[in-house]
Amino acid sequence: MSPAARLNGLRPDWIRDPKVWRTEVLGGLVVALALIPEAISFSVIAGVDPAIGLFASFTMAVTIAVVGGRRAMISAATGAVALVIAPLNREHGFGHLVAAVILAGVFQVILGALGVAKLMRFVPRSVMVGFVNSLAILIFMAQVPEMSGVPWPVYPLIAAGLALMVFFPKATTVVPAPLVSITILTVVTVAAGIAVPTVGDKGELPSSLPVPGLPDVPFTMDTLTTIAPYAFAMALVGLMESLMTAKLVDDITETHSSKTRESIGQGIANIVTGLFGGMGGCAMIGQTMINVKVSGARTRLSTFLAGAFLMVLCIVFGPIVSDIPMAALVAVMVMVSFATFDWHSVAPKTLKRMPAGEIAVMVITVACVVATHNLAIGVVVGSITAMVVFARRVAHLAEVTAVTDPDRTTVVYRVTGELFFASSNDLVGRFAYATDPDRVVIDLSDAHIWDASSVAALDTVETRYAQRGKTVEITGLNEPSAHLHKRLSGELSAGH
Repeated sequence: MSPAARLNGLRPDWIRDPKVWRTEVLGGLVVALALIPEAISFSVIAGVDPAIGLFASFTMAVTIAVVGGRRAMISAATGAVALVIAPLNREHGFGHLVAAVILAGVFQVILGALGVAKLMRFVPRSVMVGFVNSLAILIFMAQVPEMSGVPWPVYPLIAAGLALMVFFPKATTVVPAPLVSITILTVVTVAAGIAVPTVGDKGELPSSLPVPGLPDVPFTMDTLTTIAPYAFAMALVGLMESLMTAKLVDDITETHSSKTRESIGQGIANIVTGLFGGMGGCAMIGQTMINVKVSGARTRLSTFLAGAFLMVLCIVFGPIVSDIPMAALVAVMVMVSFATFDWHSVAPKTLKRMPAGEIAVMVITVACVVATHNLAIGVVVGSITAMVVFARRVAHLAEVTAVTDPDRTTVVYRVTGELFFASSNDLVGRFAYATDPDRVVIDLSDAHIWDASSVAALDTVETRYAQRGKTVEITGLNEPSAHLHKRLSGELSAGH
C-alpha cells in the first residue's frame, strides 16, 4: 500500500466522504437544537441557572467526542444526574454541587479502570428490552407538560411537525427531517405571529463561554464527607445510563464499542465539566437516538459538533434560537419516542411465544423506570428479577436417579444438572439413607458443582450415611468441581 493510500485509510470517514460529512454536521445541528430546552429544563430540576446546564452539555459533548468509547453517542446534562445532585445544591450550595461533579468523575475513572463495564454482560435481553421501552415512555411523558395548558395552535404545529418527519424523507434524505421540521415551523410561527411557547420562554441563553476554575468550597475532610455520597450515586447512575445507551447503539449500528473506555471517558468528561462550572451529566438516550437513528450519524464528529453548535447557537444566534417554538421540538421527541419503542416486543405473537418469566422481567423493568423516572433503578431491579427467575428455573434441573446392584451390595446415584445454592437445597432429601446398602456411589459425571452450598450438601449426605455405618464414594467430578470439592469438603458445617 502506498503512503498516500495508507494516510487516506487513517483519515476519519467524514473527511473522506462528503456525504458522511454532511450527515454528521446536520445530525450535530439537530441534536444541538434539541439539547437547548432539555438542558434548561434539567437546570431547573437541579436548582441552578439555565446557563449551568447548557455549559455542562457543551463540555460533556465536546470532551466525550474525544475520550469516549462509543462513536456518535451524545453525552450532556441529564435529568437523572440532576435528580441526584439537586438535594446537595439545595442544602449546601452551588460550590458543593460542582465539587461533587468533579469527584463523581474521579469515581467513574476509577470504576472504569477496575472493569465495572464488564458487569454489562449480566444484563439479560429482557431487561434491555424493558430499558428501551421504558426509555421511550419516559421521552414521551417528558413532552406531556409541553402539550398541557398551552394555546390551541400548539397542537396543529405538533401534528405538522410529525407529518413533515414522516413524509419528507420519502422525497429526500439529504437534509435530516427533524431539521427541516424545526426550520419550517419556526418560520411559520414567526412570520404569522403565532403566539406559542418558545425556547426563549424556558430561560435566558448564555452570552459567553464558560471559564475554568476550582469549586468555591473549603478543601476539608468535612466537605469530602458531605459530597462523597452524592458523587458516588451520580457516578453509578451516570455509568449505568451511559453503558446501557452504548450497548443500545451497538445493537442499532451493528458495531462494537469499548465500554471500559466509555466508562473512563465519562469520568474525564465530568471532571472537565466540573472544572468549567457545569452540573455534570452522562449519555443522553433521547438525543443519541436523534443522532443515530433519526439523523443517521455514525462518527465522533456529530458528537463534537452537537456541543460546539450548542454554544454557537446560544452565543451567536441566541435571539433566533429563542424564537423556535417548543412544539417543533416536542414533535421531534415524540417521533424519537415512537422510533425507540420496541413494538415487536409487545406484539401478541411475540408475547405468546415468550416465557412468562421473561415477560415479567420486561414488565417489572418498565414499571420501575416509569414509577421512579430513574433508568438505573429499573435496570438493577430488572436484572435482580431476571436472576431470581433464572435461579428458580435452573433449580429444578438437578435430577437424581438410583440404580441398585442385583446383589444389593452397592447403590449408584447418578446426579444430573447444575448444583448451586438453589438446586442443592433439595439434594440432601433425594437419598434413601435407611434402606440403601452399605456402599453408596454418587456419580457426578453429568453434573457441575458451582458453589460452597453444593459442597456442604454433599458433606451432609456423606455424614448421614456415615452415621448409619455406610460408606460413600463420589465419582465423575470434572476438574473445576473436583478442585472446589477438595478445597471445601470437610471445612464446612454440614447440616444434620
